[in-house]
Amino acid sequence: MIKLKNINKSFVLGGETIKALDNVSFNVEKGEFVSIIGPSGSGKSTLMNILGLLDVADSGEYILDDIKIKDASDNKLSEIRNKKIGFVFQNFNLLTKMNAVENVQVPLMYRGEKHDKSIKTAYEYLAKVGLKGREKHLPSQLSGGQQQRVAIARALAGNPEIILADEPTGALDSKTSREVMELLQELNEEGQTIILITHDINVAKQAKRIVKIADGKLYEGEVI
Repeated sequence: MIKLKNINKSFVLGGETIKALDNVSFNVEKGEFVSIIGPSGSGKSTLMNILGLLDVADSGEYILDDIKIKDASDNKLSEIRNKKIGFVFQNFNLLTKMNAVENVQVPLMYRGEKHDKSIKTAYEYLAKVGLKGREKHLPSQLSGGQQQRVAIARALAGNPEIILADEPTGALDSKTSREVMELLQELNEEGQTIILITHDINVAKQAKRIVKIADGKLYEGEVI
């Protein structure tokens, strides 16, 4: 499904060149649950941005479902990102003036889904993540864990092949973190491919495969 080969990415900060990713090679098969763990500044967010087609590598090759990303146009990249990838972020990124069902519905309508169908889909996925009965609640009326569940429902509603979760438990307490991770595990058991970015080893261990990133390099099979 995902193949990265010899990916490099650098940034210039204060006149100094920082190598965020250093010759990274990384494969993910359909249905895997992979965690990428590393401290702040290790390159994990840069890697997620490249995996999610939010940024491009300086060199190397990224193949997603047999599509060579470097050969794709901007429009094609946008289409792939919208159809194949669902994003879950640490701070939920919900629209504060919209209720739960509207937060899930809006991206579907941007994709061209009709109003009635998008509402039906939103209700379906909110129920799937355990929020039946809370569809009309605003984000301010929901707990942190419930807000993250709305964000997960929003990511799932577009029926993506891959969920990219960037520190999805980072803003949650330990009990709520466990609940969110249990939900992600359930989704993976149903066949969803999940790539989780984290700095927390206890969160990382709940995935089926752990990859460590440090100083822009990936280490697999290492003791962490």
